[in-house]
Amino acid sequence: MTATIATFLGCKGRALRFLQILFIVAPAFICYGFGQNSVGNLLTIDSWTETFPRIDTIHVTGAQKSNNTTVQGAVVALFTAGGMLGALSCSYIGDKLGRRSTIFLGAVLVTIGQILEASAFGLPQFIVGRLLLGLGAGMLSATVPVWQSECALPRSRGRHVVLVGLFISFGYVLASWVSLGFFQIKNSSVAWRVPLAIPNLLSITIMSTIYFMPESPRWLMKHGRVEEAREALSALRDSSSDSAEVNAEIGLIEGVLETAQASITWKLLRNGGDKIAYRLMLCLLIQFWQELSGSALVAIYGTVIFQQNLQLDSQLSRILSGAAVTWKFVSGFVAFATVDRLGRRRLFMISGVGIGLCMMALAISTSYPKDNHAASVAAVFFLFLFNFFVPLGFLGVNYLYCSEVSPIRFRTPMVAISTANHWMWAYVITMVTPVALETIGYKYYIVFCLVCATIPPTVYFIFPETMGHNLEDIERIFQEADSPRQTVALARQLKHTTHGLEILSKNNGAMAETVENVEDPEK
Repeated sequence: MTATIATFLGCKGRALRFLQILFIVAPAFICYGFGQNSVGNLLTIDSWTETFPRIDTIHVTGAQKSNNTTVQGAVVALFTAGGMLGALSCSYIGDKLGRRSTIFLGAVLVTIGQILEASAFGLPQFIVGRLLLGLGAGMLSATVPVWQSECALPRSRGRHVVLVGLFISFGYVLASWVSLGFFQIKNSSVAWRVPLAIPNLLSITIMSTIYFMPESPRWLMKHGRVEEAREALSALRDSSSDSAEVNAEIGLIEGVLETAQASITWKLLRNGGDKIAYRLMLCLLIQFWQELSGSALVAIYGTVIFQQNLQLDSQLSRILSGAAVTWKFVSGFVAFATVDRLGRRRLFMISGVGIGLCMMALAISTSYPKDNHAASVAAVFFLFLFNFFVPLGFLGVNYLYCSEVSPIRFRTPMVAISTANHWMWAYVITMVTPVALETIGYKYYIVFCLVCATIPPTVYFIFPETMGHNLEDIERIFQEADSPRQTVALARQLKHTTHGLEILSKNNGAMAETVENVEDPEK
């Protein structure tokens, strides 16, 4: 009897992967971008400062302004502090609950946090809501890319996961323009309550649909649920559960799991086995660069930079902030179009060079007096140019790369730890930025410029290319090589054919093994 092809919500193959993006990936990361960007657009609204006078930096001066600035930074940064804790929690609960249940729990926390924020009449309630929102967003940011990459086809995995960056950018866009629209409502808390409540529509969508989606077949295999994994792969690949394609992929996953099972010792943290320490370092570095590139600085405090540092009026500042993040969203399509053509390494290096030069230009242009019109125009230009280069490598590709280089057995904790590292640095930037802009001004941009200068050479020498390889092939690349340089070289030497993936032996230079590489049915 011929096995049937499984379906979820009546869909399979390309249509099912589209539903994954539409109902889970898009809402999760639009919520992320909206939550990170929204409060920065509300800080100068009169009804906001009346409700939360402790974080008012507009109607106070001197020591009181300095103190309020510090408190404001701490409150805004609670989103990222919660995100760090939420992402880190996935290193423990992610593999226990599964991808879908972790995503559901994250969406629940996001919904509760947004309700508390939008209904707050005092700072304590807002703080609790901000923290819960961050917890949920952190869980989603650590789990959704893993779930998506484990379900995607190798040749399209890059484009699918890089959509994360586009959706984050769209969240920024939505927050900016919604805030600008409601800013026109004067002397009413509606101007900020409604913008904070709108994302509930997205988190409720996630909660309502996640259990109608397939669980990660790799998570199912890891927990011995082989038949369920076959069913999920059958639907995702649009092929019967006993087909050659599904059997081959099941075999690859089993082989990698057996290798990992036999190697779980502390020796992995040295330069042997699966190179866990090396791979974790790659993930930590890429997420560190994502924040120390200045992405959060411009995304969260764009309106503040335009209004308080460049001395533009509040209406124009909001318009420019909205236009800047809209341009960032449009620029994200460049990464979407090139990530599976140019590869991950090239995008990281191009992005690093571009944002580093923009930060240098911002340091120069903002060093002039605030009444220098030409310098202000230049600063605005370079902020927009910065928002072109950031999405190329550090607004989606970073999540993709972490999920690709993490070994299957440690994928959830490793991605969780690296994402928590991203949230930790986001917290530092969010906390420090108001004070830094007030005290050291243009010198603050020099810090980001120096960090960006380390990106191209580091990526060139120690980051292997992952484009086009399935996750099990990437696992073998790290197992075969003895050093980071060899890993980079081996990834470059891999030869794809219709019939197999040849991996050079580290012992004698001959071909050691051929891993059957199933031809993409959609190719």
